Amino acid sequence: MPRIDLHSHSTASDGTDSPEELIAVAAAAGVDVLAVTDHDTTSGWERAAAVLPAGMRLVRGAEFSCVSDDGRGGRVSVHLLGYLFDPAHPAIAAEQERLRGERVERLRGMTAKMADAGYPVDTDQVFALLPEGASAGRPHLARALVAAGVVESVDQAFAELLYTGSPYYVPKSDTPVRTAVEMIRDAGGVSVFAHPLARKRGRVVELSVVADLAAAGLTGVEVDHRDHAPDDRALLRGLAAETGLLTTGSSDYHGTNKTIPIGAETTDPDVFDALVARARGVEVLTG
Repeated sequence: MPRIDLHSHSTASDGTDSPEELIAVAAAAGVDVLAVTDHDTTSGWERAAAVLPAGMRLVRGAEFSCVSDDGRGGRVSVHLLGYLFDPAHPAIAAEQERLRGERVERLRGMTAKMADAGYPVDTDQVFALLPEGASAGRPHLARALVAAGVVESVDQAFAELLYTGSPYYVPKSDTPVRTAVEMIRDAGGVSVFAHPLARKRGRVVELSVVADLAAAGLTGVEVDHRDHAPDDRALLRGLAAETGLLTTGSSDYHGTNKTIPIGAETTDPDVFDALVARARGVEVLTG
């Protein structure tokens, strides 16, 4: 049975492996199908495709930064995985450019707050960690904190200093999730709600929100993810059965920025085939 991992990150956003290295790591781990889903960018697609080994398949995608009603009268940040969409679609191209700008300003603001509080970080140092053209993110600040000896790991930096709502947190203006679902659909792609019940990351949406998105065109929901407890996986499978959503599994691999190995969570081949059958933007590439 093929090993299918539909959520991974490279240095095009906040992973530590270059797109070329990401493909090599996946191949070495026995992953047969890999989705490259960097935050708010498709800049790693071409480099990953150029080194695709024989027989391995590449799903081109992105992880969109979104905001959603939480189902309790509030708002919460969420992530949406888009697959096989046309990256040149005007709405997609414009929104990804805007989001990357939001990411830069947020990272500048958080770095300035930490420097003002006496932490040994500065903007030049943090942005020097971004490869050219990369989508900026909090993990770049986390890596600067690790390098400065403030924390021992990226995970510790997030848990103690960079979490949503921390004194140093700066919000950004993300895409309304329903708009993102429609935008991906209009660009020929399919959308999957990423780790919707990752409670350790902060507040999450009610299941009714996911159900409403299913009625609005959402294709699937990421169920098998390291941040989902067994009971929450069962809840999501039940919701998917009721709403017709496809259920995926993915590692959310970030290289050394996170401890989970690539291919640690996978997607059923029949589910993958169903996802691909619904997309019409770009094709799955085969090495």
